[in-house]
Amino acid sequence: MTRRGWALFLAMGVIWGVPYAMIRIAVEDLDPIVVAFGRTLIGGLLLLPIALYRDVLTPVLRRWRPLLLYTLVEITGPWFLIGYAETTLNSATVGLLIAAVPLIAVVIVTKLGHDRFDARRVTGLLVGFAGVAALVGLDIDLGNPAAIGAIGLTTIGYAVGPIIINRALADLPPLGVVTGSLLLAAAIYAPLAGWLWPSHITADSAWSVLGLAVICTAAAFLFFFALISEVGPARATVITYINPAVAILLGVMALDEPLTAGMAIGFPLVILGSILGTARSRGKSATDDPPVPTAPHAVAPLPER
Repeated sequence: MTRRGWALFLAMGVIWGVPYAMIRIAVEDLDPIVVAFGRTLIGGLLLLPIALYRDVLTPVLRRWRPLLLYTLVEITGPWFLIGYAETTLNSATVGLLIAAVPLIAVVIVTKLGHDRFDARRVTGLLVGFAGVAALVGLDIDLGNPAAIGAIGLTTIGYAVGPIIINRALADLPPLGVVTGSLLLAAAIYAPLAGWLWPSHITADSAWSVLGLAVICTAAAFLFFFALISEVGPARATVITYINPAVAILLGVMALDEPLTAGMAIGFPLVILGSILGTARSRGKSATDDPPVPTAPHAVAPLPER
């Protein structure tokens, strides 16, 4: 990998590990809907001039139905649900739970008939889900099932999104898909955000939403597209295994969240399970399977065009 590739790789590993801490700060004062609205609107507007200059929006908008479905399962639902969950759960815990997205994706892709379960894949799933069970059992107050359910729905959405991309939007420019979905999500959030808009916004919340929009959304996607061009989509998605570590580190160091036994046990198990569960079967080429999402922070990686 080139020096530029390493720089982009490390930047993306950090950028998509940071949002959980920012969301945690923002939802202390703002409703999760307001946070998600601010992030999608500002992020979409920042990408809009680039998308218009490259003329990549028109073909995307012609397929508004799959774009709408993708937006609902990949952005509108998950970004609200993550914010809701972080009103009660630690940011590090949420980041680690979402790292299980590749495991969910493997199950879905296999059930759709695009792959099969073999001993390695089954072992990976068992190990990964054991890590999730350790995290939930040791760290999370089971008296709040709604927050756990919110993250469960988020992981399913993040796993389904790339499948929609692969089946209905894969031939479209990725920048157009991202920009269109962000602006569409903002339009969906807008009525509720206006109703829930606070009379006062603290500086910490405002800066967190701005950071989510500018750094973790607009800049993140530009960096990610550059990383794909530099190292290819398969190597680019390895940032998944850095994101949870960054989320845990920031939660512990910046937000004074505890480093728990559940994290110590669950983190290596989830990562190891994801690596085993998503590794390609021997003898398969890189084009045999649909993409399995392995960079699950916001919008999952778009497939190579």
